[in-house]
Amino acid sequence: MAITAADVKKLRDLSGAGMMDCKKALTETDGDVDAAVDFLRKKGLGAASKKAGRIAAEGLVVSISKGNVGVVLEVNSETDFVSKNDQFVGFVNAVAQLILDNNPADVEALKAMDFDGEHNVEQALSQLIATIGENMSIRRFERIEAAGVASYVHGVGKIGVLIGVDGDAAADLTRSIAMHVAAANPLFISRDDVDADTVARERAVLSERAIASGKPEAIVDKIVTGQLNKFYSDICLLEQDFVMDTDQKVGKALAGATVVAMARFALGEGIEKKEEDFAAEVAAQMAG
Repeated sequence: MAITAADVKKLRDLSGAGMMDCKKALTETDGDVDAAVDFLRKKGLGAASKKAGRIAAEGLVVSISKGNVGVVLEVNSETDFVSKNDQFVGFVNAVAQLILDNNPADVEALKAMDFDGEHNVEQALSQLIATIGENMSIRRFERIEAAGVASYVHGVGKIGVLIGVDGDAAADLTRSIAMHVAAANPLFISRDDVDADTVARERAVLSERAIASGKPEAIVDKIVTGQLNKFYSDICLLEQDFVMDTDQKVGKALAGATVVAMARFALGEGIEKKEEDFAAEVAAQMAG
């Protein structure tokens, strides 16, 4: 298949490898981006162990908690201007409170809930769209119940985190863990949560790299095991260095308490945003 410049750019953003290396990797893997990432890493040319979606959509992420319940919610808009609109902010906060109080099963169930005694959530959103003149959508939410719950929002609605903890953990510590999650972006709570396919894929990449570097086959397994421990420390909350005290891991900082739930929403992650060519737009308007 033909390899486009957009394909090369996407792989370069994911892997950090050079343009020609990305083009070669895509050619070798028939344009399969995931396989190309692995190809580059086996050659020692790409360092990506996880892929984050592009932050492309605007809007707000909010995270609230009360007692042993917390909610993190993302509502998207077309432009950043809307995220500062009082009506939009009020709507998002009101919806988050509805979720906290009523525990809807999913976004569709949430949309059908009463919003103000006259309209349901979906109707209220439609009215807001008509008033502000910009498309909006309720994208996702997560609700957590635990013995201890902490919410945290980083920036002005850019990253929202929710943490649920069982055991004797102080409220300030639980909030510090939430702040850590915002900064370090762990994908899993512990290594036990990492799916077998992800581990197998990582082991295969590390094994092939070790063999290609000339390491004796007799010690490859030992080398790979050590590198897998580093892999776990990158993606698992409990094995990360605690940002508030880098001399200890998050698991040790918890002092016997257990993280039972974790949610982290980054605004617009995974949503492709249309790239605007303002020069072309101005030229088109002038021609018109």
